[in-house]
Amino acid sequence: MPRKKSNACDFCGRTEAQGAMLVPSPSGTANICVDCVSAISEFLGFTADEAAAAGRKKSGEKKASELKKLPKPREIKEFLDQYIIGQDSAKKYLSVAVYNHYKRLSQSADDDVDIEKSNIIMVGPTGTGKTLIARTIAKMLDVPFTIVDATVLTQAGYVGEDIESLLTRLLQVADYDVEKAERGIVFIDEIDKIARKGDNPSITRDVSGEGVQQGLLKLLEGSIVNVPPQGGRKHPEQRMIPVDTKNILFICGGAFDGIEQAIAHRLNSTFVGFSTDSRTRRVERERLISHVAPQDLKTFGLIPEIIGRLPVLTHLQPLDREALRCILTEPKNAIVRQYVKLFEMDGVKLTFEDDALDYIVDKAIEFKLGARGLRSIVETIMMEAMFDIPGKKAREFTVSREYAAGRLEEEHFDASAI
Repeated sequence: MPRKKSNACDFCGRTEAQGAMLVPSPSGTANICVDCVSAISEFLGFTADEAAAAGRKKSGEKKASELKKLPKPREIKEFLDQYIIGQDSAKKYLSVAVYNHYKRLSQSADDDVDIEKSNIIMVGPTGTGKTLIARTIAKMLDVPFTIVDATVLTQAGYVGEDIESLLTRLLQVADYDVEKAERGIVFIDEIDKIARKGDNPSITRDVSGEGVQQGLLKLLEGSIVNVPPQGGRKHPEQRMIPVDTKNILFICGGAFDGIEQAIAHRLNSTFVGFSTDSRTRRVERERLISHVAPQDLKTFGLIPEIIGRLPVLTHLQPLDREALRCILTEPKNAIVRQYVKLFEMDGVKLTFEDDALDYIVDKAIEFKLGARGLRSIVETIMMEAMFDIPGKKAREFTVSREYAAGRLEEEHFDASAI
């Protein structure tokens, strides 16, 4: 039998006739007066303001602790040096930008100065280490990291992937932990492939180029985006996950093939009206990339709005012969070390002669493949040995120049297939 509702406070016994303002329970079987609510609040020792202040203090202590653990720029670069050969300028730029970004996340909410996010854009030929640098930094910081190919993105409503799908991948890497994903890193590869076709605004709708750039603006700057949890196209009945991109670091990379012409034109235009003497700036074609500036990206086809949201611009130099030779043997995850480890697991000691390594580098330069091509060449050379050796009783295997050249010739190695 339900309890009869009373007109008195069940804590102090005061009635409405005695001036008590009663608050009924959800079931309607009990009451509590406002004075008792205040007394209970005081007894617990927390007002709403005190609870909020305590939360801010705890959050501030947590952020200070995270900042203390954050590696300094020099430490980040030293870590990168273990995996990436050369590219000192790019590694310094990224070390400072990443350090400042995560230092910004530890900023107190009460601070008067609001530090803006510094997204990064890297310019450099294919195979110079753009993706590897970003991946290595994420590995060091232990934050969610995903790579997105810009070429598959299209403006909403057209065939292709919606721009929000890149956040879906970040969520998946973070096991759908939204708070963790909101501190992650997104690497947008092939950003140069969404450049508009000319320096003038497009007359017709460019859904895979300029349209994608415009769609990326809100993500890069920082906004709350409704993300489909499984990716794909959004539809009205689908449950969305709101993700705040304000604290997500975006790193964009692209080869920007042909941007050297824009750089050369800009540098030479400085000297219009002077005779072609020593005052004329002479820059080697392969080194022009080190003079890249935001106006060159605009000439190439990036819209000014997206350039403004990628304030940190750095470049990667084409890899010379010495750098390629070092990449084969020196980093912690060097290509040669990987194959030595694979053979070691079968109880075989693998050795590469110096002449063979020089030959591999010469082929990579000849085919203009960069560091990425070194792996393809070595894989082609080693395929037959990796097929035969595990079933034999051999305990040693040496790769000579003659063996390497013979394998490439036998396999009809085609650089265009890479």
